[in-house]
Amino acid sequence: MDISTDVWGQLALEASQVYLTEGGVRSPFAGTTIEKLPDKVLLNIFSYLSHREICRMATVCKRWRMVAYDTRLWTHVSLRPEISGLHVGSLESLLALISIRFGPSLRYIELPIELITHTVLHELAAKCPNLTHMLLDFSTAMQLHDFSEMQAFPTKLRYLCICLSEVIFMEGFMRKIYNFINGLEILHLIGTYEKVEEEEEEIYEVINVHKLKSATPNLRVINLYGINFVDDSHIDAFSSNCIQPFWRYLQKTSIHLKIRIYYYNIKVRSLQSEYVMQVEWEKSSIQELDVTATDLSTECLIDMLTRIPGLRFLSAGQINGFNDSVLKAWMEAGTARNLVALDVDSSDNLTDEALHRFLSRHGSQLWGLVLSGMPHITDQLWQSVLQLLTNAKILIMGTQERLGVNIHVDQLMDGIANSCPNLERLELRWDPENLRFSDKSQKAIDILRVKCLKLKCLVLSDGRYYEIVKANFERADRLTVVRTSTNCRVSNYYLLSNYKDLIFN
Repeated sequence: MDISTDVWGQLALEASQVYLTEGGVRSPFAGTTIEKLPDKVLLNIFSYLSHREICRMATVCKRWRMVAYDTRLWTHVSLRPEISGLHVGSLESLLALISIRFGPSLRYIELPIELITHTVLHELAAKCPNLTHMLLDFSTAMQLHDFSEMQAFPTKLRYLCICLSEVIFMEGFMRKIYNFINGLEILHLIGTYEKVEEEEEEIYEVINVHKLKSATPNLRVINLYGINFVDDSHIDAFSSNCIQPFWRYLQKTSIHLKIRIYYYNIKVRSLQSEYVMQVEWEKSSIQELDVTATDLSTECLIDMLTRIPGLRFLSAGQINGFNDSVLKAWMEAGTARNLVALDVDSSDNLTDEALHRFLSRHGSQLWGLVLSGMPHITDQLWQSVLQLLTNAKILIMGTQERLGVNIHVDQLMDGIANSCPNLERLELRWDPENLRFSDKSQKAIDILRVKCLKLKCLVLSDGRYYEIVKANFERADRLTVVRTSTNCRVSNYYLLSNYKDLIFN
């Protein structure tokens, strides 16, 4: 929230106007309290608080209540108690909030099942003309409200996330909103597949994907997470006649791709290579592909990677079939020329020689590189290729397994600092006991901190070296950069062209 510079300038001036007295240093504004702050300064302070905290501030006094209920503080609202801590006791209260507190300022709202009624949706359509993002959580529903009288729905939605129930059929509700969502660009359909320990015997198609596709011709991002009824026909429906659809798809199925899908994420261990090899990859516009932890064979990987013409992002970790032959064939085919992100985490069948040859050719074009989870890939390989990774933004290295060799982290940090000026995220996963550093470590860390000014995340395993690095960055007032691997992980997903649109929940 913007606060005019004259207010901050006045505060700075007042803070600097001190004078000496016989009793010591005293400010003429020592009696200034928070009550004397202008409303717009209070508003800016409140903008850093959660809505739950803002509601507490509203109980302090009438003035704070007026500021706390300013519509500019309520542009992005979650009314799901488990997410925001806000609980609306009745529909009447919510209708009053929409009219008085949200209004035209509202851009994003999340509603739980008990608040999704036709009267609430009518009020949002009438009183919130700038609402563009909405999440409707039906996941805990055992019965829907009656939507037979629903005649209005927000018409400017660009983003819609629907959390589906396992047992509630949505067609009655969806029929009412089809005419209002033709401008939708981003669609998340979130299922409950990963919430159950074993697959149920009966699987219900609780939402009609084919009709939904017909109602949303402008979709460009589609996320079908945890949905257990999706098959080839649904993928076919979404991928035809859509504007550059960008997929995140996690479910059991064979594989059937259309040429306009830009990103495809497959999390299926039982995926059969023969299906993948039947795809006309050479006609595909796929730019970003995730086949992590699948059982694709070496033959299949070679066939696929040598036929995808414009691949930019590949995540292919934890695949036994990904070996030196795959890298060699990929290089020889020339289809890795557009690659900017590569993740081969825990690919134990890749040798350091093959990786060195591949990086010698393509390292300069990479923005992200993940060579973690492989005990035989040590700092020696990294030291030999760092000078090639001049454009790297994300680097992930090391394994949590205890190694029989030591990692000379001072030289590694120095090499990273001098070779990767654009680095934004770095993770070293080596066991702290394998890290060897000297009394001159501070110098190497200083160089990294000074030369990699864009670095926003440095993840290390908890240990003595982590404490040294953290203290170094904190002394330079960069308090949030250094983190432990227990509460933070880095990945190449930040480089996906639609990464922000794929985030949900």
